[in-house]
Amino acid sequence: MTSHKDALNSERGSSRFRRKQTSNRRGRRRESFAEYAHRCWPLWVMVLPAIVFVAIFHYGPMYGIQLAFRDFDFTKGLTGGKWVGFHYFRQFFASPMFKPLMINTVRISLWTLVMGFIAPIILALLINQIHSGKVKGFVQTITYMPHFISTVVIVAMINLFLTPSSGLLTRFLAFLHVVNPNFMGDPAAFTPIYWISEVWQHMGWNSIIYLAALSSVDTALYEAARMDGAGRFQLIRYIDIPAILPTAGILLILNMGGVLNVGFEKVFLMQNTLNLPASEVISTYTYKIGILQNQFSYSTAIGLFNTVINLIFLVTANQISKRISDTSIF
Repeated sequence: MTSHKDALNSERGSSRFRRKQTSNRRGRRRESFAEYAHRCWPLWVMVLPAIVFVAIFHYGPMYGIQLAFRDFDFTKGLTGGKWVGFHYFRQFFASPMFKPLMINTVRISLWTLVMGFIAPIILALLINQIHSGKVKGFVQTITYMPHFISTVVIVAMINLFLTPSSGLLTRFLAFLHVVNPNFMGDPAAFTPIYWISEVWQHMGWNSIIYLAALSSVDTALYEAARMDGAGRFQLIRYIDIPAILPTAGILLILNMGGVLNVGFEKVFLMQNTLNLPASEVISTYTYKIGILQNQFSYSTAIGLFNTVINLIFLVTANQISKRISDTSIF
């Protein structure tokens, strides 16, 4: 009898609790965007310059995308040209330049993406093993400095080392009685020269975010692992690498969004008539036909195609990462 009464009291109490929860949900009103903006106005003031910048310089120019579907006429302006639909896209796909452009762009992009993704991780793991603060700061400074060198200076340095007649490396090879190669004129050497210089220039700067992730690792994990007999390679494998994997996944997804965006300035400055079969990419071709040949609609169509392909790569990489590791940007 007593247990029956206790059960009834428990059921009544739970029903009252459920009614109270339901009434609280009904009484709780969802906060509107205006109320949220008013409550967090200092944050909106801080982010306002970035929003204005993106709106003006990123979303504003999207108005000109329609040029890819029009036959541009100087006398009629941006929106006055005849509507031609996908004519310029079909023209690009049927062009004899389409295949070599795609091959060159994808080859250079993938080499730069893969090597530029791996090198900063290795550098960050190595720097993290340095215990002396002064030595670590010196190494970080030395590796960060190339990031601030302009592209023009980088290409000038490449020519200084690799020019057949007066390059330091070519003269050294000639001194060793090695055949004097023309690296800058060899199409097969263009891609390695490009991605090696890219990795050298940005490896240190890109390692900063990995070093920040490693600095958040609890030192007690290292101490416990050392007490269990773990060496440096075991510490890197079982503590450091798992700590930076989420960060590496996010950065890889973001980099996939620019897989066809080969750096125009460096490629254009490194180009010459000898290496052109391997160095002509979408960005340089768009510049030549758009700016130099005044084919604005055609070049806009190529640029839009490039953007759509990058978007497809970004979404695909994000979905694959979400299914494999639950790491994604959206």
